[in-house]
Amino acid sequence: MSVYRVLFIGDVVGRPGRTALASGLDSLKESYKPLFTIVNGENAAGGVGITPAIADEFLKLGVDVITLGNHAFNKREISSYLATSKQIVRPSNMPAGVPGTGMAWVTKEGVRLAVLNVCGRVFMESYDDPFAEVERLLKETDTPHILLDFHAEATSEKVAMGFHCDGRASIVVGTHTHVQTADEQVLAGGTAFITDVGMTGPRNSVLGMDREVILQRFRTTLPQRFQVAEEEGVICGVVVDVQKDTGRALAISRIRFEA
Repeated sequence: MSVYRVLFIGDVVGRPGRTALASGLDSLKESYKPLFTIVNGENAAGGVGITPAIADEFLKLGVDVITLGNHAFNKREISSYLATSKQIVRPSNMPAGVPGTGMAWVTKEGVRLAVLNVCGRVFMESYDDPFAEVERLLKETDTPHILLDFHAEATSEKVAMGFHCDGRASIVVGTHTHVQTADEQVLAGGTAFITDVGMTGPRNSVLGMDREVILQRFRTTLPQRFQVAEEEGVICGVVVDVQKDTGRALAISRIRFEA
């Protein structure tokens, strides 16, 4: 049985996350030998958004596709980049006419992988129905090898999406909450799932932000200017083994790499 491996790395937060990715990705590739490497980069520029320069930096590191989320357009200069690049995807369930696309393809060793990106609706900004959008995207794919980055807040919505895609996608990973969950599993239909892969960013922080600033916000309820913590970074993600002939996942494992 022929098997390939996917490495998915969670939300890269600010400079510490970028530094961790740059210093640790080669080691991760050497250890796990993935065929495809996917990275969520929606918080890579100062904790919110991504710039063309940072996206190019990730691609030069050997990232195959960059996924985004609700902060996809926080940096104005990314709009034209999203309109032209085929290696970065923003949430597909956004209004018509928004630059970019929610699906990308990458082919290696005869495997054609479709990478989908959709945002949830619970506790999030207004997005179109993610379940209907995923249904539409699945009908447009011409490969059994499909990875969905479901960028959502609510655990229940993420779990529901996993079951919605079971047997029809190889991998469904949750992003956005920055806290790695311990529920990785291969569902009955052969879809690898985890509620949240965690973040790639500063350790000893609150979701990547400076802990003292966040503590002040909680203690006083007064507005504070969030800033990325100045701590060394840690890489969080998952590795997934997938059958080449069927697209069914065989195993999923969490990773946490101290870069």
